[in-house]
Amino acid sequence: MPVISVYEPALCCSTGVCGPGLDQALVTFTADVDHLKSLGADISRHNLASDPAAFARNDSVRSFLEVAGSEGLPLTMVDGVTVATGRYPARDQLLRYAGLASVAAPAGVTELRLTAVTGDSCGPAGCC
Repeated sequence: MPVISVYEPALCCSTGVCGPGLDQALVTFTADVDHLKSLGADISRHNLASDPAAFARNDSVRSFLEVAGSEGLPLTMVDGVTVATGRYPARDQLLRYAGLASVAAPAGVTELRLTAVTGDSCGPAGCC
């Protein structure tokens, strides 16, 4: 499974969902991360204020900060490749990054929901 790492600006707590003035983008992103983790995704968040070592030990992140500064955060990486900067990815993007996105049937195609049949269920004629 792909490894998703999100490098965030300095936040008041690990998720930024604290204090009197909540940022709706952080509330939504926190819920999306929790959802992905419940599905088994390998996703981690790194807050510049509480986890600066994560920024320092990653050459790509360090270089990004040298060029864009903390104003360019958040920075999202998948398996070490930058996939988004300056914004939090939406849930559908995170699912795709994690390899968990479901593929919808094309327009006009009916999806058959087949289930496994157990036992003797060959139908009324006795043949399958």
